[in-house]
Amino acid sequence: MHKLMTGKRHREFFAIRPDADDTEWSPVASTAGRIEELLLADNLDTAACTGSRTRLARWSVGALIDRPVVHDFHEEVFIVEGELVVGCDAEGGGGEAFGPYTFACRPPGAVHGPFVSRTGCVLFEIQYYE
Repeated sequence: MHKLMTGKRHREFFAIRPDADDTEWSPVASTAGRIEELLLADNLDTAACTGSRTRLARWSVGALIDRPVVHDFHEEVFIVEGELVVGCDAEGGGGEAFGPYTFACRPPGAVHGPFVSRTGCVLFEIQYYE
């Protein structure tokens, strides 16, 4: 018998249709609806510093996080489609653009950003505590 190590519920393969009308994307707080998430598996508890989250994050054209971000959990990000610019200024200018099939791995405390997506993008993200 396997012991459940993550605390996430078991979900066998299921279809993900990001552009389907019945797919329930949720706005990410403080992004004015410019970034949405589709939670695939989630028990991340930032207050208790436990758990993990697996999600798709969909950025609309021009979506901007105008200041650096830092958090106390690990984060792995894979760009599925579109382009994400890292290290832009507060208005979205400058920075370095990354496209599909690029990856970032950030340990707790890593300062990253600001970010803009000038084309829109979809990210696959895993966030977790040890």
